[in-house]
Amino acid sequence: MNTLNLKDSKYWLQFAFALSLVTIFYNIAEGVISVIFGAKDDTLALLGFGIDSFVEVISGIGVAHMIYRMRKSAVASHDSFERQALRITGTAFYLLTAGLLLGIIISLYNHTAPETTLAGIIIACISICTMYFLMYYKLKAGRILQSDALTSDAQCTRTCLYLSIILLISSLLYEWLHFSYIDLAGSLGIAWFAFREGLEAFEKARQNALTCGCGECHTK
Repeated sequence: MNTLNLKDSKYWLQFAFALSLVTIFYNIAEGVISVIFGAKDDTLALLGFGIDSFVEVISGIGVAHMIYRMRKSAVASHDSFERQALRITGTAFYLLTAGLLLGIIISLYNHTAPETTLAGIIIACISICTMYFLMYYKLKAGRILQSDALTSDAQCTRTCLYLSIILLISSLLYEWLHFSYIDLAGSLGIAWFAFREGLEAFEKARQNALTCGCGECHTK
């Protein structure tokens, strides 16, 4: 923040805080809609995607709390609230991973197939656009404020973008081919990313400094 005057620093911190709130409320809406349609259409990939969105809400609350503290004074490490939010997030991601793997096994045993994945296609397209917008401006705020913590949050949003792409591909292929294993493959991809996010959440909770823990902290 050395190259910014106080007024510009406050502006970009307020902007970053607004992005964190958009992330929280968007994930709540996305989670509700995805879970409803995932359960209705028997698509495990969309259901898992929706539950992942709820877990991201917990993570987003921790990020919003951190940025709120940054607006008041310099912040060098996570406080107890943020570390607890990260631990809860990590645990929730592990539970999601286990639940998806169990769901895959049950679906294979019962030969369950989605009725349609049209909702998944629509939700994934909206999510890709939203996550790209959030990622781009979070990276911009992180670069301007020279904040590894904000850049790390942007990299986590990039992971959400990848999840949306997985959902879109699996939903499109299923709607085209109606091959039940495609939805399960999409669920497996979401489970893998959920497991990785769980690992990264616990790693960030163990770190004292606000360094990146969600992918590489580059700004390309």
